[in-house]
Amino acid sequence: MKYYIIAGEASGDLHGSNLMKALYQEDPEAEIRFWGGDLMQKEGGTLVKHYRELAFMGFVEVVFNLKTILNNIKFCKKDISEFHPDVIIFIDYPGFNMRIAKWAKTLHYKTHYYISPQIWAWKESRITAIKNDVDKMFVILPFEKSFYEDKHHFPVEFVGHPLIDAIHNQAVFDEAVFRKENQLGDKPIIAVLPGSRKQEITKMLSVMLSVVDDFKDYQFVIAGAPSQDFEFYQQFISDKNIKFISNKTYDLLRSSTAALVTSGTATLETALFKVPEVVCYKGSWASYQIAKRIITLKYISLVNLIMDEEVVTELIQNDCNTKRIKEELQKLLTPEYRQEVLKKYDLLEQKLGGIGASKKTAGLIVEDIKKQ
Repeated sequence: MKYYIIAGEASGDLHGSNLMKALYQEDPEAEIRFWGGDLMQKEGGTLVKHYRELAFMGFVEVVFNLKTILNNIKFCKKDISEFHPDVIIFIDYPGFNMRIAKWAKTLHYKTHYYISPQIWAWKESRITAIKNDVDKMFVILPFEKSFYEDKHHFPVEFVGHPLIDAIHNQAVFDEAVFRKENQLGDKPIIAVLPGSRKQEITKMLSVMLSVVDDFKDYQFVIAGAPSQDFEFYQQFISDKNIKFISNKTYDLLRSSTAALVTSGTATLETALFKVPEVVCYKGSWASYQIAKRIITLKYISLVNLIMDEEVVTELIQNDCNTKRIKEELQKLLTPEYRQEVLKKYDLLEQKLGGIGASKKTAGLIVEDIKKQ
């Protein structure tokens, strides 16, 4: 059977690669064309466009690149028509994917959505388009099922979170080798995950590192994003007790005692690696005021949203300062408090459904195609 997959970001590439692996197991004769990245390319199939060509973030950047975006949409429709797949699988990336889904539905293609757009956080109005244009929705957060089914009367499949698959699929890890290869000493590690975009790194990294002198018995290690060069981070590294490692975040988390994490998917990744964390977020005053009015959630971290309680401390805007970070980090390093957090992390993993999200999703997709 023929599968067309569209992933437009690095996280989509990761989850798309595991889905492709599972699809090939379910359907050894599968033909797959995809928009994605290096990880998906390693699994086989035919790469149509790399997500690096699609990464336009922010209103201004989108406006300046509108012609390119529209050309990509036009090209995608043409490529799908020529390939004529049995199913189109959308992975998150709603601005692009929902446009393609609307077009595809009119031509009677099967439309499956893996990893829902976060319409529970903002743009809930997208539910109308999802109901009209998506045949099957596979959700990865437990509260999304009740959001869709109880609130909007749209049936979905909760398949579990693919991050658990990604973590369990990691190669055998030797911490001693990792430390030696990256010139890390024996001191326990505090991981610093300041995000992947220059704007958020600039906002977050200095305040995160402002507590280094208060923790002399630990070494702080910055998780460098693959999209940024070391030279960009250098302006923030002023202490010999600060190390930098690029594109090895999972290995770093496996070796860490605690972490300071900018909000986002990284908060959940850190929890799944069983690393106690402080979640930090600081944006511009204007952006924060707008976000407060658009996004009406109790928490900003996925850990707390899933558990519906404050498992990890969130330091937002003015609370994200040296004094508060120091206080919360000290708490994480006390044995009793750590044990409380780690117990909640175990419950979190159970709520997420354990391993097998990719396999379950692939099985449901293949089963649905066979019905036609």
